[in-house]
Amino acid sequence: MKQSIFARVAQLAKANLNALLDSAEDPQKMLDQMVRDYSNNIREAEAAIAQTIGNLRMAEDDHNRAVDESTSWGNKAVAASRKADEFRTAGNSSDADRFDALTRLALQRQMTAETTVKAQAPGLAAQNEVVDKLKSGLDQMRGKLGELTAKRNELVNRARVAATQTQVNDALKALDTGDPTSAIGRYEENIRRQEATVRGQQELAASSLDAQFASLEDLGEQSEVEARLAALKSHGPESHRLLEERTGLLKV
Repeated sequence: MKQSIFARVAQLAKANLNALLDSAEDPQKMLDQMVRDYSNNIREAEAAIAQTIGNLRMAEDDHNRAVDESTSWGNKAVAASRKADEFRTAGNSSDADRFDALTRLALQRQMTAETTVKAQAPGLAAQNEVVDKLKSGLDQMRGKLGELTAKRNELVNRARVAATQTQVNDALKALDTGDPTSAIGRYEENIRRQEATVRGQQELAASSLDAQFASLEDLGEQSEVEARLAALKSHGPESHRLLEERTGLLKV
């Protein structure tokens, strides 16, 4: 079970992320799925490692119990041997022999416990080494997950910025092709033309009035000529003399 979990995590870690992203229809969804897969496998690995550590702690408890038994039976053997010596010194050989037998029994139990302790030692050392490696590997997997998550977040943010920039560029292009100021400029040009037309009309109207007044002046002059001619005709020589005097005055 643990081997399959670690194999899946290792496969994920060795995956060519760039190639996967290039071939993915939706890179963001693929990254999200990778983060989920990695997270799920790491949780499974944590559970498996926790079980391994639990087994190790049970083995350590058994080992410590065997060590304690060895120490306890050793102490009992010493105590029984001393008691046997006391009885033998007191001349009580029967009790001395009985405690010597207890000493032998305690020593046998001590030797059995020591054998157990020695037998357990290599397995405990190996299990501790495995647990240390598992913990280290789990830390690395967590680090990889952090890197993958950070990379996912970075790429997602970059994709969003790029999409926003694309929208801005599209809007700018739309402004270039449909600049509202150009329409305003054309409207302003039309107004200028209309204003120029009005000025032209005003100039035409003014020139027409000038012509009319000029014609009136011409009529007045002709009327004066006709009046003078009539006067000449009606007064005869006297009118001729007056005309000559007027002409002389004009010359002066």
